[in-house]
Amino acid sequence: MEDQREALRKIITTLAVKNEEIQSFIYSLKQMLLNVEANSTKVQEDLEAEFQSLFSLLEELKEGMLMKIKQDRASRTYELQNQLAACTRALESSEELLETANQTLQATDSNDFPQAAKQIKDGVTMAPAFRLSLKAKVSDNMSHLMVDFAQERRMLQALKFLPVPSAPVIDLAESLVADNCVTLVWRMPDEDSKIDHYVLEYRRTNFEGPPRLKEEQPWMVIEGIRQTEYTLTGLKFDMKYMNFRVKACNKAVAGEFSEPVTLETPAFMFRLDASTSHQNLRVEDLSVEWDAMGGKVQDIKAREKDGKGRTASPVNSPARGVPSPKRMPSGRGGRDRFTAESYTVLGDTLIDGGEHYWEVRYEPDSKAFGVGVAYRSLGRFEQLGKTAASWCLHVNNWLQVSFTAKHANKAKVLEPPVPDCLGVHCDFHQGLLSFYNARTKQLLHTFKAKFTQPLLPAFTVWCGSFQVTTGLQVPSSVRCLQKRGSATSSSNTSLT
Repeated sequence: MEDQREALRKIITTLAVKNEEIQSFIYSLKQMLLNVEANSTKVQEDLEAEFQSLFSLLEELKEGMLMKIKQDRASRTYELQNQLAACTRALESSEELLETANQTLQATDSNDFPQAAKQIKDGVTMAPAFRLSLKAKVSDNMSHLMVDFAQERRMLQALKFLPVPSAPVIDLAESLVADNCVTLVWRMPDEDSKIDHYVLEYRRTNFEGPPRLKEEQPWMVIEGIRQTEYTLTGLKFDMKYMNFRVKACNKAVAGEFSEPVTLETPAFMFRLDASTSHQNLRVEDLSVEWDAMGGKVQDIKAREKDGKGRTASPVNSPARGVPSPKRMPSGRGGRDRFTAESYTVLGDTLIDGGEHYWEVRYEPDSKAFGVGVAYRSLGRFEQLGKTAASWCLHVNNWLQVSFTAKHANKAKVLEPPVPDCLGVHCDFHQGLLSFYNARTKQLLHTFKAKFTQPLLPAFTVWCGSFQVTTGLQVPSSVRCLQKRGSATSSSNTSLT
């Protein structure tokens, strides 16, 4: 009986799930019907607007041509009327002269004849009729103002709806994630010469596999891409994956999005553990500033009263998404934080394998600054680089400028100019900790060690400030330097 009940429960569950799927599909179909109505109305309005625009253009062209005809007609009319008036005046003058000549010829007074004949001769010589051009100044032919729309008519008759572009196909084999850049490559399944541009959308996520419909991160949009590939540069990989999709557009319409893809974006992401920081260090997200008043008892009480004695735990920060299993609650309580002259703060994520990279930019006028790694066992009174549990590069601008590599209370003076931005590369299994000029990727120093415990990023500052950049991948140039053995020739494991 119980088995039958359990079987019936499974059937009910299956039916309930199927019913929910059908209801969801029915809702989708109804929504699609509404969309068809709305989209067809919009397309109709767009078509009418296009034709109205064409009509307006033709009307404007027609008005311009009519104006040209009217102007040409007025010009020709003016020239011909002027020429007609001149000819009429010349004809009247010539007729008067002709009548005078006839009268002179019939006169009987022979004494006045020579003088009259001479006057008539001079009059003929000066007569306007003999200075006129008997050719019309302008033609009455207006055929050059006629138009032939035969070609345009054929083009209009051949007008068709632009086809909706096919959905592109993203080529994962050609796409690349490296150096905090993503190069995405896609192709069209069918040749389409009318494609004008592509639209790329991407978003960060902590979920592997197909993109989820409900995602807190919004899609970021890049429009106007002319080629079938695009490179996103200067990214910060603060989440584990990125979703991508592409659609093609012609002059009139956009096609459907491609099947979305998810690319892994491995990078070392951590935050500063404010619960470890010295009381003279003010920690805000990934920035640290020296605060001379931070150790005063009244200041501590005031900050604790206001709830500002510690920054919010990065483990519970909503920006972190799914927390890393390596990110552990700090073992240091309020009175176990760094103290005395150990102006130190640690990262909140353990390094127990693999390769990791991060960068630190500090203010050049800081009196003292250090960056490196440390075991979690680093004592609260111990300064970075002065014990066997920590390794660092240290910059001292107090009294005299010094740039040194420190470990186990031994130091090596470094020759390269001190950069304002340092890159840190930690290869845990190889036992390599390298420091670079983050801007030029010049190798500054490499420690070689056998790490026996997980490491934490570590920082120290006195009378200054610094800012950490995480979510970075190991740069290709750094990998190349390590492969060529540049670390060997540029490092010294024996610090004195």
